[in-house]
Amino acid sequence: MTRRLGTSITETARLVACSRSAVVTQNGCDTSSRRQDVDRPRVIKEKGRRRLSRLVKQNGRQTVAQLTAQYNAGPRASVSEHTVQRTLLDMGLCSKRPTRVPLLTKCHRQLRLQWAREQQDWTMDEWKSCLVG
Repeated sequence: MTRRLGTSITETARLVACSRSAVVTQNGCDTSSRRQDVDRPRVIKEKGRRRLSRLVKQNGRQTVAQLTAQYNAGPRASVSEHTVQRTLLDMGLCSKRPTRVPLLTKCHRQLRLQWAREQQDWTMDEWKSCLVG
């Protein structure tokens, strides 16, 4: 009722002791139905995204600068590194450092092979007792 009388959303929320979004939703202006794409149009369209994805799949160790240079070498408009980075993040492609794990030494390989040969002729009962125990 206060909204109909011209009170602002903030004032109404304060009077009714609820959140602003609750007042907006009760007012019939559900914010979830608003259009999301009101910004300027994307520079890299769907076709460009597929092309960028192909470039990443060809060599996943390239930097954003290298990918941008390759993308700009094509017939389409020139884009910035920031645009390429944002597009890659939107596509779910983010940079990851390779996990450092200790390599298996010759001794480790011999011990693993020895263990596997010992277990080669085990029955299911032996495996179950090993897992339970």
